[in-house]
Amino acid sequence: MRRKTWTPLVIALLGSSALAVPAIAQDQAPPPQAATSGNEAIGDIIVTAQKREESLQNVPISVQALGTQKLEQMNITDFNDYTKLLPSVAFQVATPGTATVYIRGVASGGDGNHSGSLPSVGFYLDEQPITTIGGTLDVHIYDIARIEALSGPQGTLYGASSEAGTVRIITNKPSTAGFEGGFDVEGNTVRKGGQGGVVEGFVNVPLNESIAVRAVGFYQHDAGYIDNIAGTRNFLGGLSISNPGFVKKNYNDVDTYGGRLALGIDLSDDWTATASVFGQEQKSHGSFGYDTSLGDLKVQRFFPEFNKDRWVQAALTVQGKIGNWDLTYAGAYMDRKRNSSSDYTDYAEAYDALYANYGGQAGYFYYQDNAGNTILPLQHIDGSDHFKRVSQELRIASPSENPFRVVGGVFYQRQSNLIHQDYKIDNLGAQVSVNGLPGTLWLTQQKRVDRDYAIFGEASWDITPTLTLTGGLRGYKFDNTLIGFFGFGRNPGVDPDDGRAFTASPFNGAGSSRTGVAACYTTDGRTLRQVINGSTDTVKLLPAAVAGGPCTNLADFKNGKLVPKRTKDDGVLYRVNLNWKPAEGKLLYATWSKGFRPGGINRRATIPPYAPDFLVNYEVGFKTTWNNTFRWNGAFFWQDWKKFQFSFLGQNSFTEIHNGPNARIKGIETDFAWNPVTGLTLSGSAAYTDGKIRKNLCLFDDPTFACTAPGPGGEDNRVSSAKGTRLPITPKFKFSATGRYEFEAGPDVKPYLQATVTHASSAASDIRQSIDGSGSIDLNVPPGVTGVRFNAAAQQGRLPAWTTADFALGAKWGKITTELFVQNAFDERAQISRFVQCGSCYPAAGGFGGFGRSYAVVQTPRTIGIRAGYRF
Repeated sequence: MRRKTWTPLVIALLGSSALAVPAIAQDQAPPPQAATSGNEAIGDIIVTAQKREESLQNVPISVQALGTQKLEQMNITDFNDYTKLLPSVAFQVATPGTATVYIRGVASGGDGNHSGSLPSVGFYLDEQPITTIGGTLDVHIYDIARIEALSGPQGTLYGASSEAGTVRIITNKPSTAGFEGGFDVEGNTVRKGGQGGVVEGFVNVPLNESIAVRAVGFYQHDAGYIDNIAGTRNFLGGLSISNPGFVKKNYNDVDTYGGRLALGIDLSDDWTATASVFGQEQKSHGSFGYDTSLGDLKVQRFFPEFNKDRWVQAALTVQGKIGNWDLTYAGAYMDRKRNSSSDYTDYAEAYDALYANYGGQAGYFYYQDNAGNTILPLQHIDGSDHFKRVSQELRIASPSENPFRVVGGVFYQRQSNLIHQDYKIDNLGAQVSVNGLPGTLWLTQQKRVDRDYAIFGEASWDITPTLTLTGGLRGYKFDNTLIGFFGFGRNPGVDPDDGRAFTASPFNGAGSSRTGVAACYTTDGRTLRQVINGSTDTVKLLPAAVAGGPCTNLADFKNGKLVPKRTKDDGVLYRVNLNWKPAEGKLLYATWSKGFRPGGINRRATIPPYAPDFLVNYEVGFKTTWNNTFRWNGAFFWQDWKKFQFSFLGQNSFTEIHNGPNARIKGIETDFAWNPVTGLTLSGSAAYTDGKIRKNLCLFDDPTFACTAPGPGGEDNRVSSAKGTRLPITPKFKFSATGRYEFEAGPDVKPYLQATVTHASSAASDIRQSIDGSGSIDLNVPPGVTGVRFNAAAQQGRLPAWTTADFALGAKWGKITTELFVQNAFDERAQISRFVQCGSCYPAAGGFGGFGRSYAVVQTPRTIGIRAGYRF
């Protein structure tokens, strides 16, 4: 029977959705075409990597896909689980929800700051972009159709922030085919840690022949395994602190809960609409990096630490036909709020030692209470980020069965971030605090807005039935702004010899006369410092452009008012692909493509904006299937990364972003799956990545890369990393292999055994190296102190090689599944990333002096558990 035609509603939906803020997806696949997969056991599944449904083996680009079956078999529930199985993917993380992801070695390290570079890897939930600055969403994986990892630039179809690749998480959609549901539970225990568990469930309900609803809910508790042990920190001047109130075992636990609700409507035979809402909240406590100087899985913390990450994404997609052409409107609205508190005691410890010649911080700075008494210099940070993102796309595609076919469209997105970072010292006096915020030594209060516009098109021509040429272009424009305040306060008191406000000493807790309120704009466009030092005028500060700040020092003064600092640019990206199918189940392809990452504004106003960086990819690959039991895919790539963006902690441990030299990345990636006999499946994937910089990376910008041009204050320049230095974070070699055997043990009973081994070679944790002691970092060395040098890569420590093994034993009884499992069976300390807390917090190592501590973030220690599920 023909469905009811709701054409007027289709038109209304299209019109209203173009104006509404809550919209849905950046890139939605057109209505399904005839596409068939092969043997799912060997991973030949349907994907939509190129905006249309195709068998994985027919997609002429490097794609690794984890289907529903694989996700369930591997018990994948979060970001760390699935990235272990993707050999071309690496990442850095300090706490859950703050991961910065890299593909194919396109990593300079350290660019996960909340106002840092945009990511080089795009993330999508269904067809909606969820890429945010300063941390990839840690989406809970449940009731997921598949995860697709696209390696190499995806600029023509996915645009900015898909410079190095794209990861897509595709959910199961509402279905009118019938009622279904299920739930899963898990309990586990972590070696040297606590106990955790998971409860998940889903239901799909057809309301009638054309409308269905799908609902998903989940709760997960991850046990802690790092202990906060008793300790004391002593400071010059007879000051010390201990932490008896914060000593706790299994300090770093995580709770994640949320849900998804989707409504699918068949408006007519040719038109559909899908609306969905996905919300998640994640609460973590403690530190996820352990102090390598204290022993295994131990830290010393003196203030509360937590991270709360809450987000919601609303989505709407309308698809249909105009004649025999496919029309898609897709849009999305995301709201993400993140609040955190972290201990910054390491900063005080390092700087106290660094300023020992001056009596430590007590002798050099002005950390005092309202009565003028010296107080403990300990800092802790209260932070928040409020991200908002709107994206909209309209796309049209010609029939896919034509020998010449095209797809084209327009795209817009706007993302904003309200940034708040409050560096507190308990009992700090009001006169030496940030104005209006007693107890705040340093404040960052800024608003960042990134806008992207694009028009794109791609055409494919079947030159012969087995030879296809594809070409695509994407014209882009970005417009990024930043405005607000950063820095110290300014004593509002009056120096009797001057008679004006803001002249009393000390200027602030750090004694700084330049940074913070001193650089804020007054009503005539001068800064406070310029008014005080260059005239006898009274200071009249302009009000704060961003609520919560004392004034504004990060902006441009134009026509009597403050406007955000801005950087913008436009350009064209391209992709050319030639693929040949010499025989059934065999495909060879060659690709030339370009991706980019937009530039932006540095939060320190004295540092110029950083420019876009570009990645040009040359790639040849193959996809083969043999007898529908063996699949083997591979690719060889050569990538030129031009003027790559990199960030580091500069003066005052303040993040700076610069453009470095060019880099070249060469590599191989491959994956296979083999089903030799019924019930037995062997699969694996591997990547070899060798990325090196092609010229010196200098301590200060030098267009010649000879590292002889002086710094902005006349400082001596030097080589930070020499030509030929390997890019950090990504291991040179990484592989994962899985064996699974299922067999019949009675009517409707299928026991199974499974084992997985994952290995990664060692990698540098930071791009900055030293050359005979001359390439180190000394930005934070006080005047008069000589012979102190910091080497980030050596003193922070390398990421050592690691190998983990996971095992599972279970059975399926009809609709019931049970499993006993052990993950990280040999309790390997598999380090994901390493970090220090400040620009001078490097420990002594490799012949270099140091005053701080290095932290290692590791995969969860050995975990033993049991899980059960039921489908109905």
